[in-house]
Amino acid sequence: MKKAFFLVFFICCLILVQSSASQTETLTTSSGIDVELLYRAFEPGEIIVVEIKDSFNVKEARVRFLDRSYQMGTSETNHRLFAFVSLDLGLEPGFYTLTVFIKRIIGGWESVQKRLIIPVKEFPQIKLWVDEKFITPPPEFHERIAWEAELLRVIYGMYTPQWLGEGRFIFPAPGNARTNFGQRRLFNNYHRSSHKGVDVASPYGSSIIASNSGRVVLARDLYYAGKAVIIDHGIGVFSFYCHFSKILVKRGDFVRRGDVIGKVGATGRVTGPHLHWAVSVAGKSVDPFSLLSLNLE
Repeated sequence: MKKAFFLVFFICCLILVQSSASQTETLTTSSGIDVELLYRAFEPGEIIVVEIKDSFNVKEARVRFLDRSYQMGTSETNHRLFAFVSLDLGLEPGFYTLTVFIKRIIGGWESVQKRLIIPVKEFPQIKLWVDEKFITPPPEFHERIAWEAELLRVIYGMYTPQWLGEGRFIFPAPGNARTNFGQRRLFNNYHRSSHKGVDVASPYGSSIIASNSGRVVLARDLYYAGKAVIIDHGIGVFSFYCHFSKILVKRGDFVRRGDVIGKVGATGRVTGPHLHWAVSVAGKSVDPFSLLSLNLE
């Protein structure tokens, strides 16, 4: 009953926080195969879902954008093929081409393209004050910090070819959600960084739930993030939750959308209790609100 309450509550929160609806566009190949693009906007920090709903005549498909190739994965519940493409936070304004390559069952490749116009996007700046050890770490922590950075690089480089999610993503915690993705931060007046997630101001000890189903690939304490959890949702999509007071899952667990995974805390580099929630697609940071806006039913 408690879990059901949280699920209904957070679905209601999702409806409230979605700042704009997603858009759909269909591209058609020369042989008549429809490729659907689902997105909120073509801007830095956004997500594009590329989908072939009727894939019976498709043997293999992939998406090419910038210098990266995205293998289109599958869903265990239907015959869709899809990929998540990230428009990186640091993507420069300009003209870009997204190409979908399709290999048909009867043989032969064909392709279809979409030309994207990426505008300039400005992010606000804010000053924050934190413990000096998170700006200039003591020498005894240098090896740990380097090891953790490599661990995260390896995790975000993994690829699960099957989609593990179930429908829409939902909001992971109660509280005031700040639309501060991409915010340029000045810590202690001299250390600069870009905020690669969104913050949710929740009371200490509040429950944090999985925003969608997937496999827990990290559940441990990190120097900067504090107690943290990463969930692999498949096809290159990962959700990251940190600053927990308590972790309630372990690496290898399969969690369902709405399962409680931890409690809000103030561990790591923080100014007070809150949840930091981030999303990575193919190793690039994207705005979680972009993901929330997509109808993935």
